[in-house]
Order: sequence, then structure tokens, then C-alpha cells
Amino acid sequence: MRGAEELRELVEDALAELTFAGPAGLDEAVRHALDGGGKRIRPVLTLAVGEALGSEPRELLPAACAVELVHTFSLVHDDLPALDDDDTRRGRPSTWAQFGEAVAVLAGDALLTEAFRLALSYETPLVARELADGTLGMIGGQYLDVTESAADLASLNRLKTGRLFEASVLVALRVRGSEPRTWGRFAESVGALFQLVDDLLDGDGFVAAHGVEETRRLADESAERALAALDEIDADTSVLRGLVEGLATRTA
Repeated sequence: MRGAEELRELVEDALAELTFAGPAGLDEAVRHALDGGGKRIRPVLTLAVGEALGSEPRELLPAACAVELVHTFSLVHDDLPALDDDDTRRGRPSTWAQFGEAVAVLAGDALLTEAFRLALSYETPLVARELADGTLGMIGGQYLDVTESAADLASLNRLKTGRLFEASVLVALRVRGSEPRTWGRFAESVGALFQLVDDLLDGDGFVAAHGVEETRRLADESAERALAALDEIDADTSVLRGLVEGLATRTA
């Protein structure tokens, strides 16, 4: 079984090989967004779940790349002046700051469309359906965020961050023809863990509302739930356990 870093390298290679139909300028903007770095934790989750279920990574790579393209689309659009108004992303100009707002909107559109082209390359439509559900949940969470209409932070984060993490796991199950069951609990817990640790690192979100100690407690509980779910799964989940433990202790 491959480790997380080897899976990440497979994702990077697959993303580098993707081609986007359209003018060269648009392709440049898409590449700027996609090649900006990042841990690729979502597609690595997809591959690691697939391997635990007995799949070779090449079978899961289209689904894994689709999840990452949706994530990148969300970052491109979130950075726009109409939303978060961020002119930097991972230490360099965000897509709109580099290419202009209109091109950034189109680059995000291209990323999202390519994601669904990849998801629809499978015989079963359930891969694309899971991706669509996760994407719509994420967009709904963003709406609650920009309109400040969420009932609470937990429900906001479960949509804005959690739903795409859940999709990262569930698309692998759909490729394999497996049912979510315990995997669904694992996916939900990992999404919650990621956001809580993000808040600890950034000093916002749950930290601003509830303090460091409470946020750390909630993060530890989410990690425990994720690991407990893995304990119930009859498969080699050692890579996934390592991912959870790495998320719980990450410092950047």
C-alpha cells in the first residue's frame, strides 16, 4: 500500500497531465490556479480510501482530480472582490489579481466543468452525483458565509468545508460500488477536524467565537471519532489513520 506522500505525487502528476480546451490565455489562468501548491489532502483521501477498498490508484485518479478541481474552483471564486476580496493565495497573486476578475470567473468555470467531465468518465453516474452533492453543499455554505445567515458555525463549516471532504471519500466508494455506512461517519469527522485545525492555525472561526481551548477540544474529539470509525472498517486503513493523525497535529 502506498503512503500519503506517494499518493500526493500521483495526484500532482495526473493534474499536470490534464488539458483544458480553450484559448491559451484561459489555460494559463487555470494553470495558475491549479499549480499554486497545496497539500492535495482531498484527492489523497480519495486515493487512500480506494486503496483500502482494494482499488489501484489509476482507477481512482479521475475522481480524485475531479475533487481537487472543484476545490480549486472554489478558491478562485472565493478570492474574488465580490466575495472574500483576497489578492494573494499561497504567497502569490490570486487568479483574479493576476489575470483580472472576468478571466478568474471563467477560469473557475473551466475548472468546475472539467471536474464533472472527469467524474462522468465512469460507467456509474453515482460518482458525478456525489461530487455534485458535495459541490452544492459547499456553495450553500459559502452563501451562508457571505450573507452571514448561518444558524451557527458548526452548520456553516459542515457545508462550506465538510461537504467536499465527504465527497472526497464517497466518490471512492461509488467507483468501487460500495455503500457509505461507517465511511460516512469517517468522512464527516475528517471534514470537521480539518476546519477546526484551520481555525486554530488562523486564529479565527471557532477560535474567535469559543477560544483556543474549546476549539482544540472539539478538534481532538473529531479526530477520535474519525479514528473510531476506521476501527470499525474491515480493511487496511493505516494510511488513512496517518492522514487523520497528521491533520490533528498539523502546524501549517
